[in-house]
Amino acid sequence: MYNREKKISLLLTFAIIFLSFPLLVFATPNSEHMNLLRKVDYLVNFTEHDLSAEYTIQRRDPGGAVSTTVATMFRRDRTDQFLILILEPLSDRGKGYLKQGDNLWLYDPVSRSFTFTSARERFQNSSARNSDFNRSSYSEDYTVVSARSERLGTFNCTVLDLQAVNTRVSFPRVRLWVCENNLVRQIQDFSLSGQLMRTTAIPTYQRVGDKWLPVTMVILDHLVFQNIGGRREYERTTITIRDPSLQTLPNSVYTKEYLERVNERRR
Repeated sequence: MYNREKKISLLLTFAIIFLSFPLLVFATPNSEHMNLLRKVDYLVNFTEHDLSAEYTIQRRDPGGAVSTTVATMFRRDRTDQFLILILEPLSDRGKGYLKQGDNLWLYDPVSRSFTFTSARERFQNSSARNSDFNRSSYSEDYTVVSARSERLGTFNCTVLDLQAVNTRVSFPRVRLWVCENNLVRQIQDFSLSGQLMRTTAIPTYQRVGDKWLPVTMVILDHLVFQNIGGRREYERTTITIRDPSLQTLPNSVYTKEYLERVNERRR
């Protein structure tokens, strides 16, 4: 009986060591890559200041039809808030998006009403999603499942494959190309089944204080396309960000009353 118990004890010990070994192997690189994700978030989040800028969102349909939206964005990352006010086109002027924590509302100046909307919804019928205007939160919402080195144009990048750890995100799987200065240069968004949904390129950044903000972002929607001249052409949205400012804004800017008041002045 003693020998049998000793054998069982030894088998259990070896089993624990065997099962623990992969965890020990992968713990260090995974930790390093999660630290890289935190650096990615840090460089583009404005937790010390308010951020405001003008956004031009140009959507090009497969085949060539173009529509343009111009908006003013106000962001307060430390409290997870933003307000977007539509300036153009004239038919949408005065519409606004207000985010407070997990709540996101769309304001219609014609009916003077607020309706709940989702971070996953397309922004003004473009390839952008409402969540694209949030502060960066990759290190909070995802874990790294694999990593490799890859050349992307002129950039030496670390490619991170990410899996969501919550259901708040717009895409459950994401692939990031992070260049040597810890800025993201390309993003691919996937469904849970692995279908490629969007590809976003960020070729240029602008320095704002001690942080960084894209100058342009180009989004290809892989679900919206036409075959033209023997070639697949995707819907493309180009976002251009101008005149960024770190000026402190009143708390009242991030409220429903602000959107109502701005529209009252224009009547």
